[in-house]
Amino acid sequence: MVRANGAVSLRELARVVQTSEVTVRRDVRALEAEGLLDRRHGGAVLPGGFTRESGFPQKSHLATAEKTAIADLAAGFVEEGEAIVVGAGTTTQELARRLARVPGLTVVTNSLLVAQALAHANRVEVVMTGGTLRGSNYALVGSGAEQSLQGLRVSRAFLSGSGLTAERGLSTSNMLSASVDRALVQAAGEVVVLADHTKLGSDTMFQTVPTDLITRLVTDEPPGHDDRAATELQALADQGVQIAVANGSGVARGPGQPGMEGGPGDRRGPRRDVPLPGQRRNHPPGGGAGGPQLRSAPSLSETSGGRVADLAPRRR
Repeated sequence: MVRANGAVSLRELARVVQTSEVTVRRDVRALEAEGLLDRRHGGAVLPGGFTRESGFPQKSHLATAEKTAIADLAAGFVEEGEAIVVGAGTTTQELARRLARVPGLTVVTNSLLVAQALAHANRVEVVMTGGTLRGSNYALVGSGAEQSLQGLRVSRAFLSGSGLTAERGLSTSNMLSASVDRALVQAAGEVVVLADHTKLGSDTMFQTVPTDLITRLVTDEPPGHDDRAATELQALADQGVQIAVANGSGVARGPGQPGMEGGPGDRRGPRRDVPLPGQRRNHPPGGGAGGPQLRSAPSLSETSGGRVADLAPRRR
């Protein structure tokens, strides 16, 4: 399966071979010892280390349920009439499909897949960057893409990547993609990272968004045995990142609390929010005096259907 797809999740392997994730994890460890694959957080990939990047066909088969839940949750942070940027990736593509229902939205993107998902949305304006097409992920990259973003100002950026750690923030395996993502960040007042639990604790070659520039992380519920992902989430919270969590079944749960879902017509869907006190450090400048007045998203405490999770910054 790894040779066919480039990457595979432990959860998917367990489902296909009809055994437990514990058994699959043991077998993957044995295959890694033979040099046949590399273990990654929550899955396995072909050998290649920090520089290897799976293409779109491989990524589209990984953590599909988790990406769907993340996209459902992230769409709830977008308001009518907003101007946003959406980066390239399979998770952001899922988000774009849901944004097609948001009236008056303006979406700036370097992703052909995001643009395609919004192409037939009647009340959504799509603005594409220039640049050179990178076929492995259907994204426009290079100096043309970066120059087209100069002078742009939007309320927030929605980005994905190959790995996310509290130490380095969001990262990717490709230098050109990283440069465009940095330009997208510079255009936004807030940065929202979409990353499923398999990316938590993974680190790749090129940093795109340092942790202190990430306003919010939207992720899925890590498996109970996944201590590494839970530790990374706590470390991100300690550094001031707001965490919103949804699990693959569409219901967010916390210790001793029932699952909660949005009411009828609530695009936000289920969520588990972790508000953190204080201001974020070193935000990219927002629309200041003389600049466009952009509508900001509601705070976590203002959104309906949300609740406070047990995750909070530890006292030093």
